[in-house]
Amino acid sequence: MIDRLTNETVELLQALIRNQCVNDGTPESGNEDRSARLLRDELEGTGVDLQTYEPTPGRTSLIARWPGTDPTAPSLCLMGHTDVVPVSPDGWTNDPFGGELIDGEIWGRGAVDMLNLTSSMAVVFRHLVASGRRFPGDIVYFAVADEEAGGTHGAEVLVRDEWDALDCEFVLTEFGGIPFYSPAGMSLLVTTAEKGISWRRLTVKGTPGHGSMPYGTDNALVKAAEVVRRLSAYRPSPQLDELWAARVKAMGLDDSLARKLLDPGALDDAIAQLPPEIAGNAHACSHTTFSPNVIGGGVKTNVIPDSVTIEVDVRTLPGEDLDEVDAHVRAALGDLYHAVETEIIKHDPSTSSPTDNKLWETLSASIAKAYPDALVVPSMVTGGTDARFFRNRGSIAYGAGLLSKRVDTGEFFRRFHGHDERIDIESLRLTVQLWLDVVDNLWE
Repeated sequence: MIDRLTNETVELLQALIRNQCVNDGTPESGNEDRSARLLRDELEGTGVDLQTYEPTPGRTSLIARWPGTDPTAPSLCLMGHTDVVPVSPDGWTNDPFGGELIDGEIWGRGAVDMLNLTSSMAVVFRHLVASGRRFPGDIVYFAVADEEAGGTHGAEVLVRDEWDALDCEFVLTEFGGIPFYSPAGMSLLVTTAEKGISWRRLTVKGTPGHGSMPYGTDNALVKAAEVVRRLSAYRPSPQLDELWAARVKAMGLDDSLARKLLDPGALDDAIAQLPPEIAGNAHACSHTTFSPNVIGGGVKTNVIPDSVTIEVDVRTLPGEDLDEVDAHVRAALGDLYHAVETEIIKHDPSTSSPTDNKLWETLSASIAKAYPDALVVPSMVTGGTDARFFRNRGSIAYGAGLLSKRVDTGEFFRRFHGHDERIDIESLRLTVQLWLDVVDNLWE
């Protein structure tokens, strides 16, 4: 059975990759309707209730619910998004939307983030419904649009307006099962928390003039360049908590380096000693971060610009609110703070779920079937996921999955939104089995 379900997952993953549901952040992008229709066709004929929702044209999400036998039992939602981020094809070894199977790996944008989970969840959900087996609690399959641009056309509006269709106590989504290897053994990170999103648009004003006479002018672009430089150079103090301590333990580092990583005064120097592919993630897990990623302005080569906008990806740590983000911006910009107009693009605080519950117990036991000696470690993800909308409704949500021993941790992190994204078949097999085991044991 597991071979059949794994093969079905491979085929569905390839089809989802080839649908090219690329979300560039604009309302007209994404075109997730293609994958919502594909998944609806995959589930039709099973007798399960299927509903599609299209809050914005082309931005379709699918909800399927398999009712349980006990209305008082907790419900489980398997949630995967169908959109993917844009790609630079020139940086890829193979076609980013080919969905090719090469040397035991499926290549393509979304193979890691997160169509591997979306497809495996769909295959397992279909298998459970087709088997006719009933469980005490409802099982919900949620294929959602627009995760990659903050959920505005997907989970945010559906959790708010269609909660009766999504109502659940437990959620499994991206991403988890990330392995760390050390002489002490293997650790697997499972996401129980995520950083907050607090995107800002900064507008820098100047005075227009002729580009042939730049001396002494008030050039908005020049000031904007200094704003970007200061944001990039800004070094907020770290915040170290229990999740950070668990992550340091999972890395299995030598005692000296581990102690430095737990010391706020020595942390930044210690992070610099980590492998580059791990250092970036470690820094983001322990600091509020500012990444200026979009700039726009100017009208003509020979006209000094009077307005330039900068969009900044700000990721906050637990407990930080709007006032604290503003204090960070003020500290970073110094005397330029009052020369900049600040607009909030999006603000969602950090969220987390506890681990003293049946889902964590079941998930840990199910992971142990594949990796009996591994330490399962609660972890914080640095990017945003749709889990936050469910947590804000009171649901317990984890990022889960399982990766094979073939996957290098640093390489896996590089594949997120990067070149040559791919996932191996053994990881798909392990993840399919994980969902089956969780469902088998959750209501025991």
